[in-house]
Amino acid sequence: MMAIARLAAVLLAVVGLSGCADLGYYWQSVSGQVQVMAAARPVDDWLADPHTPAALKARLELSQRIRRFAVTNLGEPDNASYHRYADLHRSAVVWNVVAAPEFSLTLKTWCFPVAGCVGYRGYFHEAAAQSEAARLKAQGLEVSVYGVPAYSTLGWLNWAGGDPLLNTFINYPEGELARIIFHELAHQVLYASGDTVFNESYATSVELMGSARWLAERASPAAREEYARYEARQQQFRALTTVTRRQLADVYKGNKTSAADKSDMLALKNRAMQEFRDHYATLKASWGGYAGYDRWVAGANNASFGALAFYDELVPEFEALFAREGNSWPRFYDAVKRLAALPKDERIKALDKMVGPLHKETHGG
Repeated sequence: MMAIARLAAVLLAVVGLSGCADLGYYWQSVSGQVQVMAAARPVDDWLADPHTPAALKARLELSQRIRRFAVTNLGEPDNASYHRYADLHRSAVVWNVVAAPEFSLTLKTWCFPVAGCVGYRGYFHEAAAQSEAARLKAQGLEVSVYGVPAYSTLGWLNWAGGDPLLNTFINYPEGELARIIFHELAHQVLYASGDTVFNESYATSVELMGSARWLAERASPAAREEYARYEARQQQFRALTTVTRRQLADVYKGNKTSAADKSDMLALKNRAMQEFRDHYATLKASWGGYAGYDRWVAGANNASFGALAFYDELVPEFEALFAREGNSWPRFYDAVKRLAALPKDERIKALDKMVGPLHKETHGG
């Protein structure tokens, strides 16, 4: 309890540094984080508890094997994170709100202490997220609200127990559980303040390469088969959304202001979105009716397409960088840290310069 009290005091001090604006938002962030930390108990306690269901014990034991693999095979931090578990009795730990104009994929940004300026705003209560979404819609923005199963506190709270395992992702298929742990731990290796695309693309590359290694070396044939089905669907869906995102970006290029231009853009936008939905229906049929992306497709708009770019825009470049560094995790992390130390507007140019020939090969050109 002393650690939780100290945690609350530290977080409140950070809020105080941000001034009085949005005090209600920061309070929900502090109280939400404290509640998550307070709900967590050591994994060993859950395993020793006779009331813990056998299925949960099996998942917790698996999580600890994945956690050790992250340290020994991927060079990720050996600290307090993911050695405790909390059941939050809800489907997401936070709900993110993203927003974009009618004719742009550029997301509205919010600025925070430590994290810098990012293209989303997180809420620990879905109703609060929906309220913010309604406010932004009233301003004429396209808005998306989506649940997040996990997030990283960037290692800042390891002294208080670190980021816990959560019921929101503990029952994911084995390959996905590995991915989410590897992804969130990657943020603790390095973080470039205010550069969401760089941070998330880097962490996504770590999760993809790390989970491939876990599955190849440690997983059962059944787990590999299950993951292969999931990954095939995800790659097909990502390819489809990437094509649509590029189509929309072309439509919005120049973002002309006359009524006639806007009418033309709207028609082209609607056509691109209809083609997206049609192609998705074909994909879904080829998957035997798998409906895991239905909700996303039903609400697809500029905000949701813009948010997707966070996670995959630079993944090929980071994967190429890993190959350039001899598939060595320490060398890869050092190279990414050097990029993170550069001014934001220089990072992508430097990354392209580092992986030039490999980058072209990755994109097949």
